[in-house]
Amino acid sequence: MSDTISIEHDARGVATLWLDRAEKHNAMSAQMIAELHRAAEKLGADASVRAVILAAKGKTFCAGGDLGWMREQFEADQATRSREAAKLAHMLQALNTLPKPLIGRVQGNALGGGVGMVSVCDVVIGSDQVVMALTETRLGLIPATIGPYVAARMGEAKARRVFMSGRRFGAEEAVALNLLSRAVPEAELDAAVEEEVLPYLSCAPGAVARAKAQLRGLGPKIDEETIAASIAQLAECWAGDEAPEGIGAFFDKRKPRWAD
Repeated sequence: MSDTISIEHDARGVATLWLDRAEKHNAMSAQMIAELHRAAEKLGADASVRAVILAAKGKTFCAGGDLGWMREQFEADQATRSREAAKLAHMLQALNTLPKPLIGRVQGNALGGGVGMVSVCDVVIGSDQVVMALTETRLGLIPATIGPYVAARMGEAKARRVFMSGRRFGAEEAVALNLLSRAVPEAELDAAVEEEVLPYLSCAPGAVARAKAQLRGLGPKIDEETIAASIAQLAECWAGDEAPEGIGAFFDKRKPRWAD
């Protein structure tokens, strides 16, 4: 039984993996991270599944990290923080290596970890009203565990425009940055996603899986060493003096000392 996600299957073998915490803007909690990881493994092993749509219930695709989860990290020791970061990193890797085409359907905001979720998809169709941001540096952190996937998706040159600044940007810029494949009016979102799904239903599933695996091998390397380095970088941020100030200011509803 899943409380934070849901999965729907149609007769064609298309599965829709829903982020299902609309009341929390689909922010990622420890439970959601675990349930997404299990879902990725289950869908990947299911021979009847031809394609997967990653979608979200409600007005927001994903607001990033859940506030409760962030508070727990704020109060935890470094070993615990590293373990929790590893869970997020390996969930993203499970989606990134899913042996099925993964098509993102994005509406509303995709912030922080939500950009990471976008980045592990093969194709992403977004509403033309989408707003994105890599907000971690505002909190004294970095986009660490999502970083390898964001960089692979955007390329270093384009990522430099938004990776460190924390600024928000809309759908048109998200397309230019390679985060969205295209943006459409929200009323056309489902039809545009269907256009991306349909070609796969004429392809050999095993060949699709092999082609995806080959392409990953040709792109930037995201292996255990890369993942471990991203976890270590996040742990270093938490151990510094900026993260406690940034997270503390966030919960206190005040500006951190570095903000204008």
